[in-house]
Amino acid sequence: MSEEDVIPPAARLVRDFVNTFEPQVDEESLTAPDRLRDWFAQRRLLRPDARLRAADLAVAVTVREGLRAVLLGHAGHPADPTALERLDRALAGVPVRMTFTDCGHRLVAARDTALDQALAALLDAVRQCGAEQSWTRLKVCARDTCRWAYYDASRNQARRWCSMAGCGNYVKMRRAYAARTRRKGKSAAGTPAH
Repeated sequence: MSEEDVIPPAARLVRDFVNTFEPQVDEESLTAPDRLRDWFAQRRLLRPDARLRAADLAVAVTVREGLRAVLLGHAGHPADPTALERLDRALAGVPVRMTFTDCGHRLVAARDTALDQALAALLDAVRQCGAEQSWTRLKVCARDTCRWAYYDASRNQARRWCSMAGCGNYVKMRRAYAARTRRKGKSAAGTPAH
């Protein structure tokens, strides 16, 4: 079983939404309203013919970066309070309601706009993550230039990097180099002159 196989679908949806922007290489997937629509449509959160506007894209990006800030907090780092405030304001404009079926309950959009439908489905995924106890396993990489979202499937939930082979090794090598440099500086300062 691969690492990807253990990620609950709701957690995968949230992770993938956050990863529509890759900070390390400054690569934005959601460059236009149609790209946002296509992303949601591929995940069956919107109809392929739905219409989104530039303002909808701006709200979605605000939600995404707010979620990235939350996941940074899950990784043990202080979350950007401005990003969290923007997230709260953006979500205040997306009214949702609870609906019940014989199979359970979920959040749905209270209005019939395309953006509200898509974001309500995303919020329902967050709700599902909480119910499944997978919410705090969603984190972003501790490497400050990366911030890629990942699912921490480790037993003790202590994973800090999106990839140990990539970011983990980079951070550990930098720390080791800094420690060696400090030790050299201290030993050179403490060496008596002859």
